[in-house]
Amino acid sequence: MNWENIISAKRTGDGSTNEEQRTDFQRDYDRLIFSSAFRRLQNKTQVFPLPGSTFVHNRLTHSLEVASVGRSLGKIAGAVIAKNSDLSQNTQNFYNHDLANVIAAACLAHDIGNPAFGHSGEDAISDYFRQSEGKSIAGKTLRELFDDDQWQELCDFEGNANAFRVLTHQYKGKSSGGYRLTYSTLAATQKYPCQRAAKNRNRRDTKKYGFFISESETMRALAQEVNMKPIQEVPLSYFRHPFVYLTEAADDICYRIIDLEDAQRLRIIDYQTTESLLLRLMKSFSNDEQHSKTCATLNTIGDNNEKTSYLRAKVINELINTCAEKFSAHHHDLLSCTMEQTLMDIVEAEHPVLKEIEKISIEQIYSHDTVVHIELAGYHVMSKLLDLFVPAVLTPSDERSSKQKKTLRMLPEQYKPDNTSSYNDVRLVLDYISGMTDLYATEFYQNAFGFEVPKHR
Repeated sequence: MNWENIISAKRTGDGSTNEEQRTDFQRDYDRLIFSSAFRRLQNKTQVFPLPGSTFVHNRLTHSLEVASVGRSLGKIAGAVIAKNSDLSQNTQNFYNHDLANVIAAACLAHDIGNPAFGHSGEDAISDYFRQSEGKSIAGKTLRELFDDDQWQELCDFEGNANAFRVLTHQYKGKSSGGYRLTYSTLAATQKYPCQRAAKNRNRRDTKKYGFFISESETMRALAQEVNMKPIQEVPLSYFRHPFVYLTEAADDICYRIIDLEDAQRLRIIDYQTTESLLLRLMKSFSNDEQHSKTCATLNTIGDNNEKTSYLRAKVINELINTCAEKFSAHHHDLLSCTMEQTLMDIVEAEHPVLKEIEKISIEQIYSHDTVVHIELAGYHVMSKLLDLFVPAVLTPSDERSSKQKKTLRMLPEQYKPDNTSSYNDVRLVLDYISGMTDLYATEFYQNAFGFEVPKHR
């Protein structure tokens, strides 16, 4: 890998444009902003229940903020790379002006495959298959309808891989190549560039997986176009593309700091604790004079929420600059595929308050009753919807019950079974259900089963 051969304006499906007003990479960002899948993120849980009297982040606002941080990271890192006089003029122009667009677009897309109800939605899909392997469908068990790799994938649903499918899959009546993003932007989304069968929790870049069996050939084309180095061919796995470290850092910065801010607004974490953590983190980046100025400004603000917002902005700015510096400092490791840590891993080692924030998030935020309640409700809703659609789609058309036929009429045309294989048909059902918002999934459940989901009190 080198800074010249890891970029490409080629798109999935079809290719080029003669438009002069916007670059291909700016168009990636615009396509995502105006997409229905991105718009649906406004009603998908980030951490805390939706809606509520206190405004907190959902998947859409989180993704917009990650994209803002990512744009800054790409701008700073790109300007450093562009100073390399050995690069062609076109390549220098890309790093000076368009790496920021690539990272911002990748950040917009990073959660686009996440189902409703936060991570419990992923768990519900996985558990449905694990718990239903013996379910009888047309004389066979559910498990018997899939080969080993397909079954293991279904039992381990992964939002990152689902995002890659949403972005690249051609659905009925839709354009080839999905959203037709550039390969550069897609590479910047591939945080875990391996199949489920190559998943290895001992490595940072394969502790999850980034593409389904159905998108393996698309991934091969992507890797070839931007010169991603293979780890192995069977099962398919690649070393990370350098750009994805910036996308990952933007996400890490936002959820690490903004989840804390939301928790303070909801009074899950008290203001004094929040202030202490953020001030100590700021102090680790600054000298005594700078720290005194920060404290002086803080003392002029009367509202605790505004104080937290001020500290959050200051901390994020420091993390952006530091992560961009680490990216530049480790460019040899990035290009030689020997980078074993994330950028935030490196920053955290030098600023241990980040570890304290993570510990509090795990122990007090992500396990809070309000979070667990919505996860349990979502778990039930998703499981029931899967049990409605999966047997219906897998039963041969001439053996379907009246209820199953009516169930399949509810599927939009683009998600109806194509009868090529059980795996492909179930994958289409999962596309439909995972694309639902919290509200739509809940309303569908209520209409289909005649029950109400208990509301958060």
